[in-house]
Amino acid sequence: MPLQNTIPGVLIAAAQAHPDKIAVENEDGSSLTLGQLLHESRRAAAAFIAYGMRPGERIAVWAPNSTEWIIATIGVQMIEGVMVPLNTRLKGREAAYIMDRSSARLLFTVRDFLKTDYPALLADENLPKLERTVILDASGSPDESWEKFLELGKSVPAEAIDAAFAKLKDDDVSDILFTSGTTGKPKGALSTHYQTVVTSRSWVNAIGLNDSDRYLIVNPFFHSFGYKSGWLACLIAGATILPQAVFEAEAVLRRIANDRITVLPGAPTLYQSMLVSPVLKTTDLSSLRMAITGAAVVPRQLVERMHSELGFKIVLTGYGLTESSGTVTICDAGDSIERVSQTSGKAIPGLELRSVDPQGKDVPPGEPGEILVRGFNIVQGYLDDPKATAEAIDADGWFRTGDIGIIDADGYIRITDRAKDMFIVGGFNCYPAETEGLLLEHPAIAQVAVVGVPDERMGEVAKAFVILRPGATLTEAELIAWARKAMANYKVPRYVEFVDRLPTTASGKVQRFQLRG
Repeated sequence: MPLQNTIPGVLIAAAQAHPDKIAVENEDGSSLTLGQLLHESRRAAAAFIAYGMRPGERIAVWAPNSTEWIIATIGVQMIEGVMVPLNTRLKGREAAYIMDRSSARLLFTVRDFLKTDYPALLADENLPKLERTVILDASGSPDESWEKFLELGKSVPAEAIDAAFAKLKDDDVSDILFTSGTTGKPKGALSTHYQTVVTSRSWVNAIGLNDSDRYLIVNPFFHSFGYKSGWLACLIAGATILPQAVFEAEAVLRRIANDRITVLPGAPTLYQSMLVSPVLKTTDLSSLRMAITGAAVVPRQLVERMHSELGFKIVLTGYGLTESSGTVTICDAGDSIERVSQTSGKAIPGLELRSVDPQGKDVPPGEPGEILVRGFNIVQGYLDDPKATAEAIDADGWFRTGDIGIIDADGYIRITDRAKDMFIVGGFNCYPAETEGLLLEHPAIAQVAVVGVPDERMGEVAKAFVILRPGATLTEAELIAWARKAMANYKVPRYVEFVDRLPTTASGKVQRFQLRG
């Protein structure tokens, strides 16, 4: 009987139970059943065995969402290997740092995604530990192709794959996800199979994902939202995986209509982009059932429009981190719009939450403080970095999230902002997401991001970067005057810049550090 608390074990159990169920449907119309996905994953495992991969060794995956991404990951994990995903927005030096730090022997990537040749970005980088580059799609030469790599395993008997899998333990490291590095060099968070699978299973149970769902995964696979709360969650629930390579509103709307999508998680910017799309009114969204989103603040207005204009029956919010295997809290389907928009839900089973002041003392319910988390899914630590591990996880197992939040008497959490994003205006703590939530109530505003900028008198003041709704007009003076009536004076932006787009990660989160300049 396969280990069901390992990632390959999840697939094996699903394929044994329902071998003919469609597991993955691609943008080109091709598909794989659960039985075929297992077969292909075993082919990949055989190739890794033939290549000489040993337990605990790592591969890097630097590519957009695809079926091959999933197969490469499960294949290496099946033989006790470890997957290291790379953000598709990284430049060569950034990717090289992660590959060198993780000692990745193999790189699985593409040569043409959004006009980017990823191997070419590494041409001038020193990567002595990297032995081979494999191109997952048709953009590479025959010698570097995915199929060529799989051919290595032709002579590996099935018994060798079974023997390798039999040695896999649920407390083995499954993956190393590197933190974003916005405050320094990226750190590699070590998660085990057990932590990953049980966390994903809790997420599935909380949201009610089921085997009739068709799940469009726009969130990138390199992020825990697209990986652990994405394709792995689908394998656990029996839902169909529909990978989406590009975060683009019109493409997403087309896919919803053509492929009858029922579940569409994503960052708030995904839904905001859909709401202002010129093709929205002519797109059939009747299949949509559920959305799951998360941010420091998800405006009530956005939740209401997701129901009324996008047609979602259920909208849920959650909160998680790389270091928590993706999930800390989640709302459930019975929660009110107020709960969904004003909180990120409550802790999944097995986790404890605290909110503490700067001295580490618990604050009363309803008061803001830094959120601490303890439980089964907190990572083993950071790769080869005991100092960073000790700074993040104390001797009692409490992980410092760096997020400022409020825990109410019912255990629901409201994240007000990242501690590092907070700025002080004349002695008052100002949290950007709170100001953004207020500004989004203005009828002319589609998206907004707020940062602190230096001010001689106040120390720092707010600056808002604003995207207007189509056809709307608004001046800086008009918005500031409106804001003065809508919020406390210290929160009011002193400067407004109107922009066509905001810098975001591939998963849609705004990169404030770029706005600060």
